[in-house]
Amino acid sequence: MADDSDQEKTEQPTEKRLRESREKGDIPRSRDLSGAAVVMAGVAVLMTSGERAFEHARRIFSLGLGYSREALFSDTLPQRTLGAALHEALSLFSPVALATLLAALFAPILLGGLNFSGKALEPKFERLNPIEGLGRIFAMRGLVELAKALLKVIFIGGVLAMLLRHWQDALQATGRGSVATGIAQAMGLLGQSALWFGGILALLGGIDAVYQKYDHGKRLRMSRQEIKDEMKESEGSPEIKGRIRQVQMAQARRRMMQELPKADVVVVNPTHYAVALRYDDGRMGAPRVIAKGVDVLAMQIRQVAGSHHIPLVEAPPLARALYATTKLDQEIPAALYVAVAQVLVYVYQLKQAAAHGDAPPAAPNPEIDPDLMGPYR
Repeated sequence: MADDSDQEKTEQPTEKRLRESREKGDIPRSRDLSGAAVVMAGVAVLMTSGERAFEHARRIFSLGLGYSREALFSDTLPQRTLGAALHEALSLFSPVALATLLAALFAPILLGGLNFSGKALEPKFERLNPIEGLGRIFAMRGLVELAKALLKVIFIGGVLAMLLRHWQDALQATGRGSVATGIAQAMGLLGQSALWFGGILALLGGIDAVYQKYDHGKRLRMSRQEIKDEMKESEGSPEIKGRIRQVQMAQARRRMMQELPKADVVVVNPTHYAVALRYDDGRMGAPRVIAKGVDVLAMQIRQVAGSHHIPLVEAPPLARALYATTKLDQEIPAALYVAVAQVLVYVYQLKQAAAHGDAPPAAPNPEIDPDLMGPYR
């Protein structure tokens, strides 16, 4: 048999393989999609709080450009100015920082779902091997990541360069008017640039997310031999499973023989089939099969029934129908009520005749629908 490495991995991963992958922290992730979510979250906050952001930016510029005569000769001017500017900057960027932080935490859930793996935090000293590091760099996956990075730089850089060229006059105009007008124009250009940048990242992130999901599924694919080995490992070898079935059948047979002395009658075929019935009208809705068997097991049932003086009634069609339609410890189907009732009445009459010394009654010959016998016609 060929090794797993020689076989094509064309089968979809099993649930066990996927579960083990998640436990190791190996789930599809897209850095581009996360980056796009972070940028778009920041842009959304800036656009929804434009007036507030403009006011904080205006105060920061005012702190650096306007001083009174008394303030210029004060020893605490640098500290006061720096503290005020820092406070305004924090007020300006704290909503953006909070939004981008939440986006960075929740964006990965969009692709791979929520997952925490302690194994992913374990140190892997083999990554310190420079030879293996070069192998990862020049592997197909490393080359794909390098190509993606180059395409992102070229695409994003080209688009932003075109925007700067398009906005050249607007950028130069920001320094010609008043401070308030310049700040408003600069904030507007910054917002539009960030919006373009976020849109480009979102497009690239969507493409990368599809690729990452495909690549993750491809890496987890299995060969048919791997699936067979996994099934054998999880469920056991056929020899062990066969041995377990033998033990279970032996235990069930033992329990059946222990219940057999409680039977009211054993319907036989007369040699190949034997079905033991018990009926308690106070606790059962219908007679119940407590033992059944064919050939050797049927012979053992007849022997046990004879040693416990349980009547044997020869009714071949009924014996086969009971064996085909009713499992152990289950009540007989309604279609066999009349036939089994005739047998139970016969057993009762037989006991009455034996008690009074009368002649035994004639054995019943119940009619059975051949379809009820199934494969045992």
